[in-house]
Amino acid sequence: MANTMQFDLVSPEKRLASLVATQVQIPGAEGDMTVMPDHAPVITTLRPGLVIVSGADGSTAQFAVTGGFAEINAESTSVLAEHAFVGEVASRTALSGFVEDARKRAADAEGEHKDVAEKFVADLVHLMEAME
Repeated sequence: MANTMQFDLVSPEKRLASLVATQVQIPGAEGDMTVMPDHAPVITTLRPGLVIVSGADGSTAQFAVTGGFAEINAESTSVLAEHAFVGEVASRTALSGFVEDARKRAADAEGEHKDVAEKFVADLVHLMEAME
């Protein structure tokens, strides 16, 4: 059993992080999950939340994501984020603008789409609160 795994965070624009990790906490669409080395292979969708990476050196890194996918296997975890925010001050500023855009889209949505859009806004607000 290996004690570490590779963690990569990528957005559509670029690779944001590449770390050796002992565990990764992921905001899965079906619930939070903690991934450790030798995890069974799985692909899961993400909801807005924090990805928390425990480094092999004892450090912890946090990344805010607005959604995306995580691909997990025994040796690595790759998060493919729709949008990811790195750096506390920049993250809050950028994320607050993202929340306002999501609120506008939710206000314009109808029917089932409105429910989904409002849930997305609630998840984003929860994410901002978790970052404080």
